[in-house]
Amino acid sequence: MPRIVVANDQSISEAAALLQAGEIVVLPTETVYGLGANALDSDAVSKIFKAKKRPSFNPLIVHVIDKQAASKLVEMDERAQKVADAFWPGPLTLILPRKENSGISDLVTAGLETLAVRVPSHKIMRKVMKEAGVPIAAPSANSSGEPSATTPQHVAQSLGDAAPFILAAGACDVGLESTVLDLSGEVPIILRPGAVTSEDLEPYLGQVEIDMGAHEKPQSEIKSPGQLLKHYAPKIPVRLHAVDVQQDEALLAFGSIKFMGMKAGGHVKDMPDTAFRNLSESGDLNEAAKNLFMMLRDLDKPEHKAIAVMDIPNQGIGVAMNERLQRAAKKYSPKDIK
Repeated sequence: MPRIVVANDQSISEAAALLQAGEIVVLPTETVYGLGANALDSDAVSKIFKAKKRPSFNPLIVHVIDKQAASKLVEMDERAQKVADAFWPGPLTLILPRKENSGISDLVTAGLETLAVRVPSHKIMRKVMKEAGVPIAAPSANSSGEPSATTPQHVAQSLGDAAPFILAAGACDVGLESTVLDLSGEVPIILRPGAVTSEDLEPYLGQVEIDMGAHEKPQSEIKSPGQLLKHYAPKIPVRLHAVDVQQDEALLAFGSIKFMGMKAGGHVKDMPDTAFRNLSESGDLNEAAKNLFMMLRDLDKPEHKAIAVMDIPNQGIGVAMNERLQRAAKKYSPKDIK
């Protein structure tokens, strides 16, 4: 069984020592829990792919302590400098040209000439990075294709013994993976929406494109973590745009459920607790984002034939939530939820 260790000075030092020794460690960030390894050590990085059952063509994000550390790994032009100053530390990943002498393992970049870098804001993660003194490659700490883990318990449920050391610091604040912004070309492109939105970025960059079809590209064109089609998906089907609940479905609600009914009769307020979650009763998108993966996991039970999901406003962080849900739903065809 994995060790779930509460974050304190002693456990932070142990996590840093494990990273320096080439081991993998589960670490808390403000977005989701990450499965970390020394990004300079190919043997260590290979343990991430093995533990997650992650395809080797899917690149990883490298976490560093500050902009100066990032600039040793990637070429940061004026645009990158601007957004880094504005949003780092925070939930924004930049894809930039990789420096030839970066020392980053080729496994991290999947052989690409670009590198995804981020400066996380979580105080525990930052303490580990400072003590370890190495760049940390860290995808989400869950089996490949599943919803990301936002609590230590979800990490243990997903990875089991493949994650021997989990540094626990409660639930993640944001609850969605970082925004991934590709600045390796002339036009800024968001490859994965997140808490930092195009509206947030445009004052610094001008027009920012969003490539909502990025996850449907051939494997050879994958530039960013989170671009695989089968991603963020529960084990049971997901049905979007629900206006009622079918028999044996669970419900993932958002806001008021006043007009939601059961197709077989009755009202959703009478559903058992095991089959009902509300992302945010008040309709708060930030609260909903924090709860999304946690509640999807709560409802992902074999006794439910599907998870019905109410509409979420497609604005702000709601854009990122809808992108994750659409991809979760695409894993299944309509026949799967009849």
